[in-house]
Amino acid sequence: MKKIFTNITIIIFLLFYNLTLSASSKENFQKQRGKMVDTILEHFLIYGNNNFEISKSVISVLKKVPRHMFVPKKEIKLAYKDRPVPIGFGQTISQPFIVALMTELLNVKEDNSVLEIGTGSGYQAAVLAEMGTKVYSVEIIPELIERTSKVLDQLYPRIKLLIGDGYYGWEENAPYDAIIVTAAISHIPEPLIKQLRPGGKMVIPVGNPYTSQELVLIEKKINGDLLLHQILSVRFVPLTGGH
Repeated sequence: MKKIFTNITIIIFLLFYNLTLSASSKENFQKQRGKMVDTILEHFLIYGNNNFEISKSVISVLKKVPRHMFVPKKEIKLAYKDRPVPIGFGQTISQPFIVALMTELLNVKEDNSVLEIGTGSGYQAAVLAEMGTKVYSVEIIPELIERTSKVLDQLYPRIKLLIGDGYYGWEENAPYDAIIVTAAISHIPEPLIKQLRPGGKMVIPVGNPYTSQELVLIEKKINGDLLLHQILSVRFVPLTGGH
């Protein structure tokens, strides 16, 4: 009887300890997200002369999305740092400031349809989904999307994923209100321009895929004309595929 009582006591202790540990970890990640957002705001102050600022809606979303769940466990200590983080297969999860900036530039509204080229970790897609948009994301690396889909299915099951060459977009669900490209390319893909709805916006890093690029905001006018804005210099991994 004494042994049974002891075992029950141990079980209760372990349950309580795990719950306490879980609550403590959750609070710790919330604090880290808060510090991450503070750093992002500092960046926006620095680049304020470029006539863009971060909105309250984007700040709110960045405080909610659990970035640590989109990085490999061995890199979890770097999840909220002001830097890109390797996620395997030669890919990275973008620096938080760049995620915030690209999201802000798209200026999406609830129920907008957004095409993402380069699912990667899934974090950018999660941020867009948290804003209430319908996200369609294309990734060329099957092993990466297999891993990422497990996280997204748990947190944001509305996100639609496709294994394919992002250069050609996802014509089936076009046109899109916004398109975001998270890999570098030397030119703006014609298929993506065609799949962008008139009045829509695209954000894409354009330039030498192996050095640095310019982050470009493209506005597609109602008549189909394109208005291009160079935002700032960036460095993304190359967009791969048959193009």
